[in-house]
Amino acid sequence: MTPFTTHTGPAAALPHDNVDTDQLIPARFMSAPSSAGYGQFLLHDHPDRPRIMGAEILIAGRNFGSGSSREAAVYALVDAGIRAVIAPSFGDIFAANAVNNALLPATVSAADAAALMAHTGPVTVDLTAQTINGTTAFTIPETWRQKLLNGWDDIDLTLSHTAKIKAFSTTYHGTNPWSLPNPKGDTPCA
Repeated sequence: MTPFTTHTGPAAALPHDNVDTDQLIPARFMSAPSSAGYGQFLLHDHPDRPRIMGAEILIAGRNFGSGSSREAAVYALVDAGIRAVIAPSFGDIFAANAVNNALLPATVSAADAAALMAHTGPVTVDLTAQTINGTTAFTIPETWRQKLLNGWDDIDLTLSHTAKIKAFSTTYHGTNPWSLPNPKGDTPCA
């Protein structure tokens, strides 16, 4: 993945709560392979679709991405050029899928989301400082923040702990030798 540190781009407001994954990409469009690109189907049936096309940052209401575990909803956002979604809350599975696809789910208060929706002009999202336009703070779990900052997937995140894993393994197997495989089939001595 490409690391995400700071992004400045055009923003669009989607001032609705509970925009679910079926609204983000209706199921009837998922018969095409994701390699064909799902961005063209983003919010296909939603009345605010024309206003958000061309945005790189989406500011939305509560519970954004709720509903099913449809990862295609994230693909549609990313394929349409969205780099960050700012909202007061997210569907859990959607947020995890977003991070795994280099899309930043930035959580802000409802008041901050409303203020950002009224903002005109480009918006700057700084993941390093965890701010929007230099003043509005947002939250994201630290593990997800590290994955995005480093461009890591889950395997990369695990590999970042290699030294700790080796140290644990050495200590654990040193005090619990019975836990090691016994390829010879001998009965270990106590």
